Amino acid sequence: MKKIALSFLLIAGLSGAAQAQRNVSLGLKAGASYASFVGKDAGEQSGVFGFHAGGFANIGLTKMFAFQPEILYSQKGSKVKDATDVSSRVDYLDVPLAFHVNADGLFFEAGPQVGFLLAAKYKFGNTSVDVKDATNAVDFGYLFGLGYQRKTGPGIGLRYNGAFTNLPKEVTAGNTTVQNRIRNSAFQLYLTYSFGG
Repeated sequence: MKKIALSFLLIAGLSGAAQAQRNVSLGLKAGASYASFVGKDAGEQSGVFGFHAGGFANIGLTKMFAFQPEILYSQKGSKVKDATDVSSRVDYLDVPLAFHVNADGLFFEAGPQVGFLLAAKYKFGNTSVDVKDATNAVDFGYLFGLGYQRKTGPGIGLRYNGAFTNLPKEVTAGNTTVQNRIRNSAFQLYLTYSFGG
C-alpha cells in the first residue's frame, strides 16, 4: 500500500513539474524611458529620454497569476528645468520582480525592484563630471503597469518605476549629516518577445 501511495505521489509530482515547465516562457524586452528626479530637494526638474533593454522569465503560477523576474539595463536621469545644458544621467542594472494578473494576454503588474548603479554623471554644458562615488550604489523601488503579452510572440507594455531610496549619499560635516531627498522616477514604454511556454 505504501509503495502505491509513494508511486502516486511521485507521478503527481512529476506531472506538476512538467506542467510548471510548460508555464514558463523566456523573453526579451526593450523600449524608451522618460525619467526625472523627484522629492522635496529635487527642485524644478524636467524629464530626459533614455532606453532600457534586457530579458525576463514569465512563470505562470495559475491561469490568472504569473511571476516575472527581469534583468534590465536602464538609463535614468533628469535635467534642470529651463536650463537645457544642465543634466544628470544615471545608469542601472535593474532587477524588477513583477507579479502579473492576466486576462487572455492583457496583464496588470506590480512589484518591488532593486537597481545596481553602473554609472552616474553630471553634465554642465560641454563638461561632464563623474558623480558615482556621491551616489547610492543600490536603488530600492517599486513598479506598476499594464500591457499585452502572450507566452509566445510579441507584446507591449507601459510601466512606472518609482524609488524609495534617495539618489545622493548622506554627507557629514562635523556633527551635521545632510541627506538630500531626491529619488528616481521613470516611465517605460516597451516591446517584448516571448519564446515558448
